[in-house]
Order: sequence, then structure tokens, then C-alpha cells
Amino acid sequence: MKSDAARPGDGPVPEALALSGVVARLRSEIADLEGVVATTAVVERAKGVLMARTGVSADAAYDTLMENAARRGRTLLEECWITLGRTGVRRPPLPCPPLAVMPAAPGGARGRRDPSAPPRTGGCDAARRAALAGLAAGLATVRGPDDAAELLRAVLGREAGVDAVIVYAALPGGGLELVGHAGIDEALADRWRHVPPMRGGAARRAVQDGRARWLEEPEQDADPHPPVGGPPDRWPSRAWLPAESDGSARAVVGFLRTCRGPFEPPTRRLLERAVRMCRPALRPARPASGTGAGRAAVDAVQRILDALPGAAVLLTPVRTRTGEVADFRIDAATPGAVDAAGRRGKELVGRHVLETYPAVAGSALWEGYLDALTTGTAYEGEPSTPREGAAADLPERSVHSVRATRLGDALVVSWVRHDTGEREARRLADMQRLGNLGWAGWNLTAGTVSWSDQVYAVFDRDPALGPVGLGELPRHPVPEDRPGLLAAVERLLVAGEAVDQPFRIGTAHGIRHLRIVAEAQVDSDGVPVEVQGFFQDLTEQRGTELALLASERANLVQRGMLQAEHALAARLQDTLLPIPEQSLELAGLRVDVAYVPADSGVNVGGDWYSAIELPDRSALFVVGDVAGHGLAAVGTMAQLRFTTKGMTVTGSPLPEVLSRLNHLLLHTSSEPAGATATMVMARYQPWDRRLVWVRAGHLPPLLVRGGEATFLPQPGGRLLGAVFDSAYGQAVIDLLPGDHLLLYTDGLVEEPGEDIDEGLARLAASAAGLLRDGLGDTLGRSLAALRPGHRDDICVLDVHVPPDAAPAAPPGA
Repeated sequence: MKSDAARPGDGPVPEALALSGVVARLRSEIADLEGVVATTAVVERAKGVLMARTGVSADAAYDTLMENAARRGRTLLEECWITLGRTGVRRPPLPCPPLAVMPAAPGGARGRRDPSAPPRTGGCDAARRAALAGLAAGLATVRGPDDAAELLRAVLGREAGVDAVIVYAALPGGGLELVGHAGIDEALADRWRHVPPMRGGAARRAVQDGRARWLEEPEQDADPHPPVGGPPDRWPSRAWLPAESDGSARAVVGFLRTCRGPFEPPTRRLLERAVRMCRPALRPARPASGTGAGRAAVDAVQRILDALPGAAVLLTPVRTRTGEVADFRIDAATPGAVDAAGRRGKELVGRHVLETYPAVAGSALWEGYLDALTTGTAYEGEPSTPREGAAADLPERSVHSVRATRLGDALVVSWVRHDTGEREARRLADMQRLGNLGWAGWNLTAGTVSWSDQVYAVFDRDPALGPVGLGELPRHPVPEDRPGLLAAVERLLVAGEAVDQPFRIGTAHGIRHLRIVAEAQVDSDGVPVEVQGFFQDLTEQRGTELALLASERANLVQRGMLQAEHALAARLQDTLLPIPEQSLELAGLRVDVAYVPADSGVNVGGDWYSAIELPDRSALFVVGDVAGHGLAAVGTMAQLRFTTKGMTVTGSPLPEVLSRLNHLLLHTSSEPAGATATMVMARYQPWDRRLVWVRAGHLPPLLVRGGEATFLPQPGGRLLGAVFDSAYGQAVIDLLPGDHLLLYTDGLVEEPGEDIDEGLARLAASAAGLLRDGLGDTLGRSLAALRPGHRDDICVLDVHVPPDAAPAAPPGA
């Protein structure tokens, strides 16, 4: 935006000025909010004073302040400060006489110094305090920087020799803008209304570093550029004081004197205090926005835009107090209007052009907007690739044209994309390539055929050969698929039915599985005149389907084999390892057997037991566990079970039996890694109730006697099938009437992730508890029932000595 008073080289470029105006307005809004917060704090403090002094509520205190202000002709803020001053919060050292009673200078102007009189460089403290008090009183009527400049000149003219006051607001780009002045004529004010960033000398430096500049010797303080206010001899003595807010200078105040001489320390302190007091009044007034179209008119335009396709917006100018266009506001938009950030339709309404799209400032588009608004001539922009703008709904490389037409005191701006077809074509080509399909069309009336590039790739056909007509298409599939494709083409051309037909073609790279999906467009008589469709290459998909089908068939065969093996193993196990339905009576003992297969899996396990009476009327008890599952485990189990019976019946010692079983597994196993097994074996002599037992890597038997459960001390012995030189020891224990001896497999105690000692302790506690509850007759089955969801087979052998059992006669007696 260009100022009418700006001269070439005197101000910032239009782009920077427009952007700085936007930022300055936003900062002004923030400053206004800060002022509201500060005013609220003063009011709350004054309410608190009245509440403490009179004991009234907060609402009553506020009403009292409002009534006192109205009765005495003051503003609410003035009444609050007076109330706080009475409590000593901010009591001035001396009474502050109003400006009206200050001593009048010659000529009748209050506070205006006689130009012929020398400045008062010293003065008494009372006079300076009176000047500050008058300044404080006068600030109650100040409404902006202009009023503040007049007040400063009137109050400080006598005590500080000030003849003119200039107030500049700091612009974001580093320049200065005149916002208030007193003591200079309008011509001079227009000359120095805008100070660009590279000029301004002492005034600009005071804003930049926040330090006052005292120019008291024109010859020594010479500036490369003309000083603000004119040549040095016009104002030989000048001072520039920054007005800081939140640690940064937002304005600078210039004090100009027509006489030479330094600013004495008391004078400097007086000017600095005066600037600090006036700081809130030095903010420039916020520019007034143009009203533009009325609300009813905007609503009417919005209703029209809602019914229109494409992209269009209604721009209402935002004007300064002098009538210049500072910005445009979007008051209405079509649903299809989208900007670069993705805001669509009514999301754009309320936004300002320069705030949202800063690159528009100073561009041909901005100038076109201003010209269309001023002259009423429609602006037609050339197709371009804008950086951003109110009509920038496309990526950076998009091309579009903008049209702006005046509507009352507003603009209707629309834009059209020119690269839509090219972009959509690129997207369509990418989609066809990624989907391995191509579009095809046959104009039956004109006899023309159109293929996309991807169709040639699908058919593996040289584009130089051209596309294939619909009538010729059935000659291209393999012989087996020609009849089906021919029938599909006939249905398409004769009946006008849509078709979806797979077929295969031969190429240099082998057989390809293709698919045609097409539909016909008919005329008023129902005769097809055009066919549209696509070809898709399904070779990879078909290959995947065939591989999955083969894998599924193999899985079904494998599953059937596993099920057959499981059924065979289960039948073998039932045959080789029958589970009695009731207790066994062996050598004066009652023996209970519990066998529970695993809850999961299709393979049977290798857990087994044996309980037989030997020729000398002693009893043999065995519990074993073969590693693995399935037929191999069942076979190993049968081999161990029958071999154990055979050797013990012949009278072989138990350690020798284990040693021979170990060699048997090492020599006869068909497994690559060798079969292994654990086993516990015991021989019971009823004539002396002595139990001799051995183990091969198996868990220890559990003895429950007198309500306590303990594990028997274990003799040495590695698992079967591990090493050739394994040695096996034996242990002896005498059983007593009422004893329960449990032989079991690891499925009864093991839990994944749990230490085996925890499982054994749980077993001992459970067995003792079940006996106390009177479940001794079903101890094995009850313990197995406590393990739902077990992942391994469970086999338990409960050997019970009846309480009334008497010793049997020894052999030969």
C-alpha cells in the first residue's frame, strides 16, 4: 500500500509497508488486550481497598466506585486511582495541581515558554513535581498520541524549554511512523510522516537499543542523512526518548528546542519521567476498518455463492481513517473455494488477505484488486504460478487465472485452474500403472479405438501396431478361452450387457491371465454406439491364488495324515496301555491308575505305566515318560514297557534293568537325535513291606504318611538314551499301613515359565489336603483333576497300603 504523502526513496517499498501495517495492527490488538488486563487489575485493587475499609461485598464495592465516579464526573479508572492514592498506594509527594491552575506563560498559553527567554536548566524540585502532577492530571483526558504530544509540550515547555514534541510508532520492519506531534506545522509533519528503516538517525537508534539520545551540539551530532525535523539550525537542541513496554520500545518521543544548550541532569530526569507516565497514551489509535457491504448484503451474496460451482470469494476492503485500503477481508466464499492450506469454503470467511497470504502484498494481483475497486474495471489476471494468494488453492507449480470484479464497495474474486486435465491425466496414468490395468474405448459409430499406454503393457503389444478392435479381440486369447470371450463380446454388442470376463493370452514372457470389464452406451433405440472398459493383468494374482491353492491342498493332505497317525497312535496306546476302571489289588496293596491326555494337540504322548505281580508274589510298579509324541513315542513306550516286564520277571536287579534299557534305546532308536525317556521303577515285598526303587532322570516319588507329604531321597540315575556309561543306584524304604506312594509324570507338576520346585511343592500340599478331606480312595484322579488346561499328558500311580494290612508270608513258607 502506498501513501499519498510518500516520496520516492523516503519510505519502505509497498510490500514491506503492507506487511508492516498488518503486523502493527495485530500488535495493537495485543496491546489493547494488555491495557484491558491492566485496567482490570486497578479496578480489582480499588475494590479490595473498599472491601477492607467498609466491610462490603465485592459487588457493593464496585457499585460504590461507579457511583462516586458518576457523581464527581470522573472515569471509573480515575476514581480507582484516587481510591488507591488515599490508602498510600501511589501517593505523590506533593499535591498535583490540575493543568488549569498552572502558572500561565506569557501570551496566555499554559506551560508554553517564551521563545526569547532562555530555557530553565535547573529549577527547583517543587516546580518539577508540579509539572509532573499537572501531566498526570492532564492524562485523564488524553485519547491518543496527538493529545499526549500537546500535553507534553504544554506542561514541559516552561520547565524543560521544549518547543515541539514528535511521537513516532516503531514499525516491524525497522521504520517509524508519525502518530502524534505538537509545535510543528502540517507540512513538516507530512514530510516526516514515514521514516524508512535506513533513515531516522538518532530516533531510530533510540528505538533499536532502548537508550535515550541527547543531541545538544549540532556540529558534533551531525547525521549522514537529514535529521528528523529539518536542518540542524532549526532545532539546535533535540532529545529522543524511547517509550518501552514489556522490555521493548514501541514508540519514541522527540523533544525539540529552538535554543542551544545542553539538557541538564534534572531536565533529563524530568523528560524521562514524563515519557514513562505517558507511555500508555503513546500507542497509535487502531485503524478503523471499512464497513463494506452490510450484513444483509453479505448474506445475500453468500447464498448466491453457495449455489455456484468453482472457486469464488467476496472481498471487503479494510480501510484506514484516511480511506486507504489497508487489507481485504473474505466475507463470503463458494463451497469449492480452497486455499493452499486446505481451508475450504466457509473456513475462509473472516480471514484477511494480507494476514493469511502475505506474499500478495505489492504483487500484480494486489494492484489488480485495488484498480478494480477504484475504477470498476474488471481485473483479468494472466495465467500464472503464484506463490500464494487468496485464490491459491493449488500446489506451487499449478497454473490458474484470477478475475476480480467490483460489487458495490467490495470485490468478487474467482479463479480457474488450467492444469486440471494434465494433472488428472497423470494421476490416472499412475493409478493404471499401480493397479496393472489400462483403459480402453471403442467408438462403434466412428469405428475408432482408444487404448491407454498401460493396455499395450498389459497385452505385451508394440504401440506401433495400434489398438485391437472389439471384433478382433476374441482371436487373441489361447484357444481354450476364445469361446468364452467371444460370447462375452456378443452379449456386449448385441444385448448391451456389461461384461466381466477372464481370459488368457500368450506373450513372449509366457501365459498372462487377463480380465476385461466393459459396458456399452446405447442410443435412443437401444443400439450400442460406444463401449468403455478396462483390461487388467491378473497374472501375479492368479499365480498367488494357485500357490495358495497348492499350499491348502498340501495342508489338507498333511492334516489328514496327522489325523490318521493320531487315530492309529491312540488305538495302539489303548491296546498297549489299558486303563483299569477300578482299583487293582496287588501284593496286599490297592493301586489306583489315572491317565489324562493333554488338552491341546493332535498327537498322543509317550507317558506310560505298569503295575504287575511278579512270580515271587512281589509287585512291580513302573511309570515312564518317552520324549516326543505320535507313533514314534508310542513305539518307544511299548518297547520299554514290554522289555521292563520281561527282565524283571526273570529276576534281574532293578539297576541292571535300567542299564540294559539305556543301551537298548541307544542301539535301536531310529530318531536322528536318538530317543530318550525317563522312568521310575519300584519292587514291593509284601512279607516285610519293603520297597526297593530306582530312577532314570525321573521326578521323585511322593510319600504321604500321617497327613504329611514328603518326596523320597533320590538315588542317582540319568535319563535313558543319553550316554552309554550311565550308572543307576537304588533306594529302599519300608511302607507302613495307611501310606500312599505316588509315582507320576511331569505333566502333573510342570507349568511353562515356572520353576519345577514350585510345582513339586504344590503337588505335596495338594496331596496332603486331599487326604485330610477324605479323598484317599481317588487320590490320583483328584490330583489330575486339579490341572485343567494342562499342556502335557498326565499319568499317576497311587500305591496305597491299607490300614489293616498284615504282612504276607515270605516265599517258600
